[in-house]
Amino acid sequence: MFNKASIIFSLLLVVSCGQEIKMPHSKTVQHADIYHGTLVSDPYRWLEDFTSTEVKEWVDQQNTFTETFLANSSRDAIKENLEDIWVSESISTPFKVQNKTFYYFNSGEWQQSKLMIKDCDSCEARVLLDPNTFSSDGTVALASTSVSPSAKLIAFAISDGGSDWRKWKVLDIETGDELADTIEWSKFSGAEWAPDSSGFFYNKYPAPENEALADLNRSPAVMFHIIGTMQSEDRIVKEDQSDSKLSWSVQVSDDGLYKILYTSKGTDERNLIAIAEYASEVFIPVVSDFVADYSFIDSFENTLWFYTDHNAPNGKVVKLDVNDIESGFQDVIPESNMAINGVDIIFGHFVINYLKDTFSEVQYFDKEGNYHATLETESHGTISGPYGKLSDSSAYFSFTNIVQPTQIFEIDFTTGEKSLFWEERLPGFDARNYQSNMVFYTSKDGTKVPLHISHKRNIAITESTPILLYGYGGFDISQLPSFSKRFLAWMNQGGVFALANLRGGSEYGEAWHQDGMLLNKQNVFDDFAYAAKYLHAKGFGSPATTAIQGRSNGGLLVGATMLQYPDTFGFAIPQVGVMDMLRFNQFTIGWAWESDYGSPQDPVHFRNLLGYSPYHNIKENVCYPPTLVTTSERDDRVVPSHSYKFAARLQNLQTCENPILLRVETRAGHGAGTPRSKQIEEIADIYGLALTSMSN
Repeated sequence: MFNKASIIFSLLLVVSCGQEIKMPHSKTVQHADIYHGTLVSDPYRWLEDFTSTEVKEWVDQQNTFTETFLANSSRDAIKENLEDIWVSESISTPFKVQNKTFYYFNSGEWQQSKLMIKDCDSCEARVLLDPNTFSSDGTVALASTSVSPSAKLIAFAISDGGSDWRKWKVLDIETGDELADTIEWSKFSGAEWAPDSSGFFYNKYPAPENEALADLNRSPAVMFHIIGTMQSEDRIVKEDQSDSKLSWSVQVSDDGLYKILYTSKGTDERNLIAIAEYASEVFIPVVSDFVADYSFIDSFENTLWFYTDHNAPNGKVVKLDVNDIESGFQDVIPESNMAINGVDIIFGHFVINYLKDTFSEVQYFDKEGNYHATLETESHGTISGPYGKLSDSSAYFSFTNIVQPTQIFEIDFTTGEKSLFWEERLPGFDARNYQSNMVFYTSKDGTKVPLHISHKRNIAITESTPILLYGYGGFDISQLPSFSKRFLAWMNQGGVFALANLRGGSEYGEAWHQDGMLLNKQNVFDDFAYAAKYLHAKGFGSPATTAIQGRSNGGLLVGATMLQYPDTFGFAIPQVGVMDMLRFNQFTIGWAWESDYGSPQDPVHFRNLLGYSPYHNIKENVCYPPTLVTTSERDDRVVPSHSYKFAARLQNLQTCENPILLRVETRAGHGAGTPRSKQIEEIADIYGLALTSMSN
């Protein structure tokens, strides 16, 4: 057993606010594992027991040490700026069920956004769900909602302290009364209602045997819950105890005639598809091999439409005749030179949201696949939606870019006209005072990569200008240009914000994703480093004034890149990162990431993972840039031990006076549902420290 006394602190002289402080030196415990004949040391394995008293005391000491660096004028200025701009109102893109309209709304002063409802088009909006009443500090969040087809009931999921675990409840929309129905141990799941609103499908995992925030999450089952019954009575729709890595979900067609069963493995986009008439319990397989991504769009009579990237890396729309399944899928809208980012069918027309060099382009097609029109916008940016149903004559969509706060429009499909429904207005903000340009730079292997560069117009950009370079690069997830108060706060301090669209995302379809996954993962780190090199060559800052930031898979990105290119950056901000690439699959849902990373249990992938794993590639006699590692105590997606182990080893091996700091948030998880106050504090701490550090 370990005890507090065994956590020793060595003295290292570091100047902060004119005071002499102690740099933490964490204990090591001899431990090693053998992978495919290779002995790998893991001296900080003890930090994986992150809910233990000893590790919590270690975290307290780390937070205390970090706090000595955080008090600075930049932090105060950013916090003041955030407090000003955060008071602006915000709403989500509305959606309709029956004649009711739903959207999330925040006055700018609440910890959590409230779910609003308009019972008719001319009715005044009222509060349907207020998560600010769930807890006194705002750390219990409304994680997800699903309105029944009748619009009489709503299922809503609650997240406690940022955890991915969800507790589902049901509310009577008209009376506001909460029903007795309660669903426990649900994760990574929505609530898909039966056509008659009698109940809903959801995913349930086995209850954890030991620690709910750490135990592996495998062998889920699709369940069906009937309203008014106990969860113990719920019916198992699909499970397979023989393969714990399989998971399922059910989607019901808008007309209520069909249900679609998806089978997937981990985060791999490739899936299996089976369909059934809603009243039938017999699903008919229509995609029986994991060869591509298939997603149901909608149906009409005997025709079912799907999105797929099968033999079409940029995506296409296909159809299936349920009376002639043997004939298979038929192309409706073939693949184009732009990647499909979203598909819906509204008012009898396909609405295809394409990506054209990271910017949205929405095109309309009829049901036979003939091009009809393009949605016009005043500038380039990111469009979310429009979302709707086959019979809807109108729908909502949002528009934004890095210097344009969110605008929400309503579009009338009978006339094609759109009208402004709402726009975000920030105190003292004028978009004309900012500029954002997209350029292409050349990565290490010659690949052209998009880069968005944004800043205030009136600043003189020199080699001393602070640069914030942000990236993600993985899991087929695009990083599209959108407005963010946190990045605005950086620009308001005279900094340049740069967003790199790295390989591994979906900006250019599945081919772009595959070029940054598995054995190609090194491309992502090179893309990130060469974005910084491009900026410096063009006169945007210098290595000493460039901070890099990323979250989750982006935390891995920052950790790996700062180790490989330590002289290219002046500050590193790896947040909730995947840092131990040999142990990531041993906790919660980490095994599911093997589809993007590979498995350390495979000898080929092991060598690749060991080659870039941040925890395993910290070298002696190297001066690494000042680093602020951030995580949360209750992160049960990327468990905090990743960051703990990385920070401890980096602190112990750092050979210069650049501080290595760890900031651990309490009552928070991977990021979703974090209350307003905690977001502001974190942003001010991080950017204030980065600016102060790089200005010295």
